[in-house]
Amino acid sequence: MTDTGVEPAPVAPPSRRRLLIIVGVAVAVLATGTFLGVRLFGPLPAPRVVQTLPQTFVIPGTPAVLPLPKAGQAVLEVEGLGGLGSSGGTKPVPIASVAKVMTAYLVLRDHPMRTDEDGPSLTVSQEEADAYTGQVASGQSLVPVNAGEQLTERQALVALLLPSANNVAHILARWDAGDEAAFVRHMNDTASKLGMKHTKYTDPSGLDPTTVSTAADQVVLARSAMKEPALAQIVAMPEATLPVAGLVKNVNKLLGQAGIVGVKTGSTDQSGGCLLFAAETTVAGKHLRIFGAVLGPGPAMADAFTATQDLIQAGTGLLHTYRVVHAGQAVANVLGPLGSATTLTTSADLDVIGWPGLIYRIDTLATVPLGIAAAVGVGSLRLTAGDAGVVSTGVQTSSALGAPGWWRRAVHG
Repeated sequence: MTDTGVEPAPVAPPSRRRLLIIVGVAVAVLATGTFLGVRLFGPLPAPRVVQTLPQTFVIPGTPAVLPLPKAGQAVLEVEGLGGLGSSGGTKPVPIASVAKVMTAYLVLRDHPMRTDEDGPSLTVSQEEADAYTGQVASGQSLVPVNAGEQLTERQALVALLLPSANNVAHILARWDAGDEAAFVRHMNDTASKLGMKHTKYTDPSGLDPTTVSTAADQVVLARSAMKEPALAQIVAMPEATLPVAGLVKNVNKLLGQAGIVGVKTGSTDQSGGCLLFAAETTVAGKHLRIFGAVLGPGPAMADAFTATQDLIQAGTGLLHTYRVVHAGQAVANVLGPLGSATTLTTSADLDVIGWPGLIYRIDTLATVPLGIAAAVGVGSLRLTAGDAGVVSTGVQTSSALGAPGWWRRAVHG
């Protein structure tokens, strides 16, 4: 090679502007690739279920007017569904021997007893036997007892709840808590825990007119008390035999009528006739329990019995079935990613039991994955009224919901 003696011209470095352009293009290409990568291969949001039914279903019709007594207090409700009606306000009033429901409830809570057991024994003291003569003279409801007499827990509860023996209420209170004052404190503590805000017990039998409550509070107690199998069993007995007293009969004259299965009567001059009751009925093959209380609708027990019969007859006459949705009805939209969608339909008819004006809450409980086929169950439609009135049916996809392909993922954002 010939040396010309001329040095080659130096190559000029790229200008700052050209460098920025090159870097910008590289960043844009990288960002575009990353963006497309995320679109094509990134995670997709889960499908969203949007209920198309209203949030509530109100049973149609004009709410009926119950034959509530004009005097005293009354409450009628269907367990798990809610209240049918009430009257008389919330002023505490004497409840007479209805108070013995709390006494029996506490004894069984403290000394649990199965329906096939008699429970432990208790002994009638000399003092308790001696008090019998004076109690008879005052016209109380009693059973005869002897000093040293042995009563099983079951026999004592039978005496308390069937012939409504005041003297046995005091015997049970002493046996359970050591003395009556401690037992009464236990009664009031339990009432408070159950939410019986307008109740005060001053004695275990209810003879004291300062033992007061409301119809609504006593229904609260009845719901809990009737969950004790031994108590429910005893209050449903028409009669029983005791060691000294012999044959005793249940003073609840409505037992076995109008579906009544318990729970307790009460009557004094101050309280008038009182009845706390549980009744059973069947609607469309479903077993329902009705609770209620009438306190002092009149001076005699016959007044309470009449008011109760009227209420139960009217209340059970209100209970019917109502169809909320039909099988195959669309109840929700499923919104998938990038515009994909399907609907959810019910797998069967769904009926509820109730009365005009009763409100059921409606919830679609479903989880729908991507890539699901048509007619696949994904959850349920649930209707709820009150504390425990729940009915449901399955829901399923009406059409397939597939994951979007690469083109849709690339084009749509």
